[in-house]
Amino acid sequence: MGSMLQTFLSRPSDAVRRTGPMDHIVFSSRVRLARNIQGFSFPDRAKKPERVRCLDTIRGAVESLPAMLDGFSSPMDALSASDKQLLVERHLISREHAAKSGGSGLVVDRLESLSVMINEEDHLRMQSLRPGLQLREAWQAVDEVDTALESKLPFAFSQDLGYLTACPTNVGTGIRVSAMLHLPGLVLAELVNPIIQSVNKLGLAVRGLYGEGTEALGNIFQVSNQMTLGESEIEIVERLSKVVNQMIEHERNARQKLLEERPKVLFNHIGRAFGILSNAHSISSKEAMNLLSLVRLAHDLSMFPAVPRALLDELFLITQPAHLQRSHTGKLGADERDILRADLLREQLREVPRPVTPRLTPPAAGANRGAGES
Repeated sequence: MGSMLQTFLSRPSDAVRRTGPMDHIVFSSRVRLARNIQGFSFPDRAKKPERVRCLDTIRGAVESLPAMLDGFSSPMDALSASDKQLLVERHLISREHAAKSGGSGLVVDRLESLSVMINEEDHLRMQSLRPGLQLREAWQAVDEVDTALESKLPFAFSQDLGYLTACPTNVGTGIRVSAMLHLPGLVLAELVNPIIQSVNKLGLAVRGLYGEGTEALGNIFQVSNQMTLGESEIEIVERLSKVVNQMIEHERNARQKLLEERPKVLFNHIGRAFGILSNAHSISSKEAMNLLSLVRLAHDLSMFPAVPRALLDELFLITQPAHLQRSHTGKLGADERDILRADLLREQLREVPRPVTPRLTPPAAGANRGAGES
């Protein structure tokens, strides 16, 4: 089943062409379910032979699902470090799963929209990924996988508590619903912290690009539910959708306000970002992401009329460490990557004209806003 990971994964240029509702602000929607199997210890309590037995049991069941036809399947110890990092950069596995080796595994569907991590923190972590704001669709897809697997595997379930999980915060439905948002307007307007605080008060978590304990590189934030007990799955999905819609509205308003009240500050950030990206000879992935975020914002504000947004989204992906490494045989050091990254950015942006600053009369600002929402 499947093939080598490098040949299996879609090309970055194809990966970024998957579009969805509100995708100028919402990069992606994800719903993940945690499940465990009766008769096996939790992965972190189990010795390797038990983890291997558990992996074999689960992997066979997952591979046999119709949704996984022509998918990719592998034990984690058969993947190289750069393969694992590639999967993290594509958000197909967690950073925790990338650290696993013998007795853990992975199955991904052909469309890269469903992935099942085996023996991460729980025996099973199935997730559905969708571009843009599609939380309900992601939930329906992962729910179908869950139902199909429940007929093949004895899930650990308690009448009182629901699904049993290694971490108490996942007990109950075992669901984690999250959306990845691009919020440069709120960051530049210095409004992002109050918004994060109000979202926290609603019992939701806001994290960085790769989840728990990571920073918001490129002004990208993940919003997800904290608790999984006492609410039905669909209630959690609906509640998160509602909050994400409010955050989209706040981001739009922040962008509009910056254009009206602090246009020179905004254009200065964007102009400098474009200048560095198109002229630097060494650049870290962190700096590249933060600057690309501003150029993507400029694109939403119609300041790059001739540039397809897919180009900017592709640059977000191909400047990440494992994606850079992908096109090179020898292992690259950090300095070499920084130079290659800069070369790649200069090459890709060579034909891109400088950003066009909108005329700052009230009608233009209004018209501009409409363009930003297209």
